Amino acid sequence: MSDDEQDIDLDDEAALDDVKGLDDEVDENDERRSVPQPKSLVRRRDTALLDPLERYMQETAQHRLLTPEEEHEIAVEYQKTKDPRLAYQLVTANLRLVVKIAYEFTGYTKNILDLIQEGNIGLMQAVKNFDPLRGVRLTTYARYWIRSYMIYYLLNNHRLVKLGKTQAERKLFFNLQKERARLQGMGIQPNVKMLAEKFDVPERTVVEMSQRLDRSEISLNAPRGDSSRETLGEAIGDSDATSPEQRVSDGQIKDLLWTKIHEFGDNLEDEREQVIWSERLLAENPVTLQELGERFEVSRERVRQLEERLKKRLKSYLEDALDSDDLDLDFLADA
Repeated sequence: MSDDEQDIDLDDEAALDDVKGLDDEVDENDERRSVPQPKSLVRRRDTALLDPLERYMQETAQHRLLTPEEEHEIAVEYQKTKDPRLAYQLVTANLRLVVKIAYEFTGYTKNILDLIQEGNIGLMQAVKNFDPLRGVRLTTYARYWIRSYMIYYLLNNHRLVKLGKTQAERKLFFNLQKERARLQGMGIQPNVKMLAEKFDVPERTVVEMSQRLDRSEISLNAPRGDSSRETLGEAIGDSDATSPEQRVSDGQIKDLLWTKIHEFGDNLEDEREQVIWSERLLAENPVTLQELGERFEVSRERVRQLEERLKKRLKSYLEDALDSDDLDLDFLADA
């Protein structure tokens, strides 16, 4: 990352080190530590020939998935005892779920392992807060935490996204996934022509936006890269395949997220923040800190501080907006 793009520390969960410290409170000032590999994972010599992501996937695949009954039993016992060994079982059994969700965001970052690490922190937070007596599976509950941590990572470390140049394109960006999920939930397989008519845009625009949003599908169907013919998606597994209802809910969550992002930007009153928002955070080709510093007649460092402050406010704003009480979680009743 260049000097022009400074990271903002996120509230972090202590790393799972021999599964100790899972219940520790988050310390904002703690230096971020990478999520360690469980000691039970023994790397084979041939893994040295694989890239880091392949090694990680090979190692996580060694952990047995839990049946719904086993998951419930362990979660109930963990809720009573807070035994870190039980938390360890719940976390390691769901590491592949984190990888699968991370691939949904590959269009926004090339640092897939960093994204997985953030998701693992979210998974640990989910295990810590999970109530097995509510009749919802941990995998369903954990999705919210995993995605939230990944989204915050992206917001704090990368340009938000290419939203589109025209109002119609921006509308398409915010609603395409939701509309496709809605139609699929009704048993209708949406096509390009149908979606283009729905949003009143050229079919080419729908195709381009779909490619931007659907890079995860391409990545998951690509060969793993080793001698196996297995794809990444097959290696991750389908132990938690999403139902149409889940896909609709996911679309609603994403729609809410981007709606709130727009609301936040529309309510900015400070002129300098408006410029940073539009020309740095949302820009396809962001201007440099130095350029804005000269325009504002302040130092480059001062612009960086203003940008960091703006990101922190956005993060706080989204945390409130993504509170589970504000989300449409009716689908959980049937989980």
